Amino acid sequence: MCRVMVFGTFDNLHPGHLDYFRQARRFGEELIVVVARDLNVLRIKGRLPQENERQRVRAIRRFLKDNHHVGRAILGGLKNRWLVIKKYRPEVIALGYDQQVNLTQLKSEIVKFRLFCKVVKLKPYHPEKYKSSLRRLKN
Repeated sequence: MCRVMVFGTFDNLHPGHLDYFRQARRFGEELIVVVARDLNVLRIKGRLPQENERQRVRAIRRFLKDNHHVGRAILGGLKNRWLVIKKYRPEVIALGYDQQVNLTQLKSEIVKFRLFCKVVKLKPYHPEKYKSSLRRLKN
């Protein structure tokens, strides 16, 4: 079974996130959703998410179950965000269209963990409506 991994904050799960999952599922049967830790979101974005990390994981687990998807939602690491790649060994890592990731470092970690893993960039889904930062401003 081909395992696909996605990363994100997934604050206030919305149709843009759901499309991200749908696009990622095209690359494999099992979806591993890595949810950013609150402290890492604060460090990277300068603010906490509106929903805490446990709420965000529960929302994704509910979505996966309700839609009969094979997969799981897990919390990312507090110190080393790459260790989940080593633990779950995905065949594909699907990045969101606007994710800021150091691709050189990501590919280096994939090599270090001795994985054969493809990295793909997914397309936006109505970013003028379904971007978390825009939705946050409206609330």
